[in-house]
Amino acid sequence: MTFARALLAATASVALTAGAALAEPAVIFDLGGKFDKSFNESAYTGAKKWAEETGESFKEIEMQSEAQREQALRRLAEDGANPIVMTGFAFATVLGEVAPDYPDTKFVIIDGVVDAPNVRSVVFKEQEGSYLVGMMAGMASESGTVSFVGGMDIPLIHKFACGYAQGVKAANPDATVIQNMTGTTPAAWNDPVKGSELTKAQISQGSDVVYAAAGGTGVGVLQTAADEGIYSIGVDSNQNHLHPGSVLTSMLKRVDVAVYDSFTAGADGIEPGLVALGLAEGGVDYAMDENNADLVTAEMTAAVDAAKEKIIAGEIEVHNYETDSTCPAM
Repeated sequence: MTFARALLAATASVALTAGAALAEPAVIFDLGGKFDKSFNESAYTGAKKWAEETGESFKEIEMQSEAQREQALRRLAEDGANPIVMTGFAFATVLGEVAPDYPDTKFVIIDGVVDAPNVRSVVFKEQEGSYLVGMMAGMASESGTVSFVGGMDIPLIHKFACGYAQGVKAANPDATVIQNMTGTTPAAWNDPVKGSELTKAQISQGSDVVYAAAGGTGVGVLQTAADEGIYSIGVDSNQNHLHPGSVLTSMLKRVDVAVYDSFTAGADGIEPGLVALGLAEGGVDYAMDENNADLVTAEMTAAVDAAKEKIIAGEIEVHNYETDSTCPAM
């Protein structure tokens, strides 16, 4: 390790605070915080489940700024945390620089890909789960117009939007799908006011079902949908309980399982390389519980479950926006 990097690690140990001093595994939450009711909170749920089942503790760091990414990784590696799990594609560049300096530490990046002998990259087939909730939106809509609010304008979020649009069109070929992104910087993940404004604008264009894939920004989307009397669709975590009777369903992205499995495997059990989790692997799905049971008809469930089986069997192929930056349904 260079002197400059060693100095950075030492500085980081002062600048950042982590969880229990003797914890072995660690998780770094992306901007928006571990209680964003979405992506980060799902990661926290997985870590907490592991801790409750094992009686062990884990280190954690909540990002406050982009500048802390490298500091956080080096701080935890210097403290002996192993494995270190991080949430979000934005860690990829920094992890590519840090991982070689700690060859005995296993790193797990969720939603990003880093090719290194001590890194496991976990990505999800968000387009498959989004297709299912899109079908549900298309069947539930009375106006024939539905919408999507994304967080940061990046290919990953277009992947959600495109899968959603394909599902909507499968259920109703004549439907209109409105799409808006919140912004082009990381602040887009935590702007519920902007999420609310976008939702109101979409409602004015006729949308009566809105799907949010926007981290903490989605809280504003779901709240506005409830206030305005339209359906919303949550993401990542099961958000049905946030507004019972208003949230049609949630597209589950099992970040919690990815974190839990990583902690359970431990440094010795984590295999490096790329893992893609879709419907077949239980990595994505749609949520049903007592909060939305009265909103989803038997016809909707039958249609969505049939599509799910066909996707798993390869009979339906949901286009992945990230492969060519196009969406045939938009």
